[in-house]
Amino acid sequence: MFEWLKGLAQSAPSSLQNMSLAFGQMLDAGRHMFETASNALLGGTDLSVIRDDFFATDRRINQAEQQIRREIVVHASVHGTKDLAACLTLMSTVKDAERIGDYAKNLFDVADSSPCLNKDEEHDDLVKLKSKISTCLAETRRVFESQKEEEALQLVRELAAIEDHCDESLVRLIEIQQTHPSPVTYALTYRYFKRVASHAMNISTSVFMPIDKLDFFDEKPRPEKPPEEE
Repeated sequence: MFEWLKGLAQSAPSSLQNMSLAFGQMLDAGRHMFETASNALLGGTDLSVIRDDFFATDRRINQAEQQIRREIVVHASVHGTKDLAACLTLMSTVKDAERIGDYAKNLFDVADSSPCLNKDEEHDDLVKLKSKISTCLAETRRVFESQKEEEALQLVRELAAIEDHCDESLVRLIEIQQTHPSPVTYALTYRYFKRVASHAMNISTSVFMPIDKLDFFDEKPRPEKPPEEE
């Protein structure tokens, strides 16, 4: 991916500049939507105050995605198939960036339909988790622009740990659902937090993974079903 971006900067600087700028704006906007929705859910922000800006940001993400798609099509039309793998990689990472905004909308919907969460152990954990994810989203943009594999791999490890934490929290909530005051709201929040982290991970893995492995880096092997006793 890095070699293609470097070559594109030499052969078509305006095209690279347009795509890089639009993609960076998508990541920044997705982080803004994630923080806004999470703060509303965890801190009780008045949704009527943030609603217009929130959905205007979502529209900007969609417009940026469409712009990048057009740039990719133009580039592929001019240069043929020699950059096909890199174009497909960029198309995939752009979709991940767009999905971060979609999951932020899911968080907004949870905030819109649920009472403000009690300040308990799960609430405090989610506040800390939100801060970690937001930092990782900012780092995702930096790593993608630098195309440094070791830094991308370190970020992927951090995001994978966030995924595991969300999964463990979901299992715990399922186990205590009979006595927990707001299991559904907490469970949905952990789930959407995990998906935001997953899409940031997909973007980061594009720095060092081949195109056929994109989106599958975090696939965990399923335990085999024990043989039935005869």
